[in-house]
Amino acid sequence: MRVVVGEDSLLLREGIVRVLREAGFDVVAQAADAQELLRQASTHRPDVAVVDIRMPPTETDDGLRAAIEIRRRLPRTGVMVLSQYLEEGYALDLVGDSAEGTGYLLKDRVGDVERFADSVRRVGEGGSALDPEVIAQMLGRSRRRDPLERLTAREREVLALMAEGRSNQAIAEKLVVTERAVEKHVTRIFDKLGLMPAAEDHRRVRAVLTFLRHR
Repeated sequence: MRVVVGEDSLLLREGIVRVLREAGFDVVAQAADAQELLRQASTHRPDVAVVDIRMPPTETDDGLRAAIEIRRRLPRTGVMVLSQYLEEGYALDLVGDSAEGTGYLLKDRVGDVERFADSVRRVGEGGSALDPEVIAQMLGRSRRRDPLERLTAREREVLALMAEGRSNQAIAEKLVVTERAVEKHVTRIFDKLGLMPAAEDHRRVRAVLTFLRHR
């Protein structure tokens, strides 16, 4: 099974490559940033891409964005993302409408060589491998109150307009308020939905996904 590894930490990248090779995988390329990862994946068309979520150039969610793009460009390539911390929203963004050929593991799991290798292999074969903590949090979420209940009527209105793809300026015009007022509403929406600081566009997408799931 052919693998491309995307990880900006040289030490960790070499460790992942070594673990995979010893488990019988053919690591055909490595990348230290998201752009190089996309190039290597497009060139080699591997069975699996193992990707760190936070990669250069911005060190936010560039690796995740690259992983999602790989899924779009190369539907036969499985994608396994690794994260230092549990971030349920990222897992949901990666999985999208189908969990086939996707995996999300905490980096701590790499230390369990046999389990990690099995997860990568399963993803490469078209299956899925979600970290147990991610599954537990998703199940817990289903038992919690609707997160939209924390929003005011005006904040729900703003979020609904965001879901229509409107910009802050367009929302302000629709509601006959200032753009600054909309920005404040959007910030409060992010806070109430528990969306961690990240790229503005990414948080908007996650807020809209939450709205669509719970409306």
